[in-house]
Amino acid sequence: MSGTLQLEFCGEWFPITPEEPFYIGRESALEIDDNPYLHRRFLRIARIDDLWWIENVGSRLSATLADSDGNTQAWLAPGARLPLVYAATTILFTAGPTTYELTLVNPEPTFAPAKAEPVHVGETTIGPVSLTQSQHLLVLALAEPVLSGRGSAAIPTSAQAAARLGWSLTKFNRKLDNVCDKLHRHGVRGLRGGPQQLAVNRRARLVEHAVACRIVSADQLPALDEEKARNTEA
Repeated sequence: MSGTLQLEFCGEWFPITPEEPFYIGRESALEIDDNPYLHRRFLRIARIDDLWWIENVGSRLSATLADSDGNTQAWLAPGARLPLVYAATTILFTAGPTTYELTLVNPEPTFAPAKAEPVHVGETTIGPVSLTQSQHLLVLALAEPVLSGRGSAAIPTSAQAAARLGWSLTKFNRKLDNVCDKLHRHGVRGLRGGPQQLAVNRRARLVEHAVACRIVSADQLPALDEEKARNTEA
């Protein structure tokens, strides 16, 4: 059907027609799962004035949106809305310990992003941000469950991610602080907050940003085994 969006979650496709709004949440047209941390209605997708919009109708959670190449990214806070102008849009959000990834396909996109130059890891540069190899490995370890299977995944604890790399927890936490501070200075929201902010929120937000911007990808996952082997032999 012309003008119909297609939403993919866990390998299942859902059509979204212009005739009525489509909701995503715990009790919605796309019923994510029985996650008590997720709003009954969290995201609303609707056709308004010949343009598709996505709106955060929740009160606590935020979502990360990016085009399929990761060249542009937006943070959708409660009450905010954005036009869906790309051929494919990745949506990531975290509720409690679980991070979810969805894909929206628009057959009639109104904007085509310019192709970015390929990014090579070593001294990784993502826009104005440079990550060292060890910082990139840290992000990769946290994002491994999301990259390993589309849909939903639990973000590792710092202790689990440190063990995956063969690092001490002290080393991992120090590098996590450095990565979050670096990205925060370059405008990435949600990585620093008040004293009541839980560490799991910071890790989840880092994973959302890294996956949406293609800082990490599934084809890089073998580097985790290589790092673990190096540290085990040392």
